[in-house]
Amino acid sequence: MADRTSPQGGRLNSLSALVALLLTWAVAADAASLEVRVRTPAGAPVADVAVLIEPAAGAPPQARQRATIEQRDRDFIPYLTIVQKGTSIDFPNHDPFKHHVYSFSPAKTFEIKLYAGKPVSPMVFDKTGEVVLGCNIHDWMVAYVLVVETPWYAKTGTDGRGRIGPVPTGAYRLRLWHPRQRAAQADIDINLGTTTRHFDLKLDVAPRVIVPKPPLDNGGY
Repeated sequence: MADRTSPQGGRLNSLSALVALLLTWAVAADAASLEVRVRTPAGAPVADVAVLIEPAAGAPPQARQRATIEQRDRDFIPYLTIVQKGTSIDFPNHDPFKHHVYSFSPAKTFEIKLYAGKPVSPMVFDKTGEVVLGCNIHDWMVAYVLVVETPWYAKTGTDGRGRIGPVPTGAYRLRLWHPRQRAAQADIDINLGTTTRHFDLKLDVAPRVIVPKPPLDNGGY
């Protein structure tokens, strides 16, 4: 075996580094990315839009994943969570009193009865679709989970922008979804090459109504 401190060993190290660099370039050359800006018809940025791209043919890759939806200050955080089918979600309660989390949605019907801290087992979201979360103690607490087939998704920020990548080059369908959209937007067929594609899209979304929280009573709720 060559001594890596010798000139021959140094050449081996340089060759390995060059091969690794070439492999990185090869992967990057076969990957693309997508940037989307979503605005209302009036031009205001829309936050919490799920931006998805699904392969036009074939099944997308699957991966075991885990996500977290917190209860903090009598709210669910985040308001929208996007996960791939099969993802496990934890529901830690950081408030000094108990919550009772539930969903009646067909994609995931469940209950985590009055509890503090972190439930022992996460919930596995194994069906695609929209899931509405609520709390049996605090009626104003509402959040959403969108369970999807694809691993390629993003959620827009307060600036209305979301980015997906890297994604293998090929043909895809671009979809938008928002919990308060007034009408579904038609899917867009796209082809992704080796450069970043940009889309400026409109989505009509109803304003979010924030229900004032009642003051904490002596029972701590």
